Amino acid sequence: MSVDWDDLPLAAAEAVLSVLADQVHRDWQVRAGDTDWTCREMLDHLVHGVTGYAGLLIVRPVDRYIGLRAGIHPQADVPEAIEAVQIAAALLATTIRVTSPDVQAFHPWGTSDRTGFAAMGATELLVHGHDLTRSLGLDWMPPDDLAAQTLARLFPEAPTAHPPSATLLWSTGRLGLPGFPRLTNWQWNGRPQPSLVTGAEFASA
Repeated sequence: MSVDWDDLPLAAAEAVLSVLADQVHRDWQVRAGDTDWTCREMLDHLVHGVTGYAGLLIVRPVDRYIGLRAGIHPQADVPEAIEAVQIAAALLATTIRVTSPDVQAFHPWGTSDRTGFAAMGATELLVHGHDLTRSLGLDWMPPDDLAAQTLARLFPEAPTAHPPSATLLWSTGRLGLPGFPRLTNWQWNGRPQPSLVTGAEFASA
């Protein structure tokens, strides 16, 4: 079941952060998945990226990224850093809620709209949430309903014969699928789709 676009970043954050909140005792200096960041640094990346999407929708530049560089205080502990990710998701959700469907803004992978930035924020949270949980020793997958909505918006040409959670991870180079080797290069398609207003369009995805 899909959610409205303004609820998508919050739903993704809740799915991830509710799991991470029970793992604050773990070693957060281990590498997050196959990235170059530690798990603690990954939380900074999430805050920067998700807040940045809100900023892009607010300023609406046509050919550049914004000057805002949001981050977590270097001395913040892991619970505070997790809280910061929650704040970033709420800022993006609130911005999407008050942004008209016809608004477009720059992204390095192509101009997008409110639905695209909602899906981008959810993808960041769900995919990096998988990086984090895997490195912290958990067997966690993104919820299929949220993965399906982000796939339909950003990866419309992805395979459809596999669970949406696994397909989202395949689309972002995290794993292979039967008949589909792991990707070494990938990019989402945030091109505006003017017909999309709420998440209801993907109820059958």
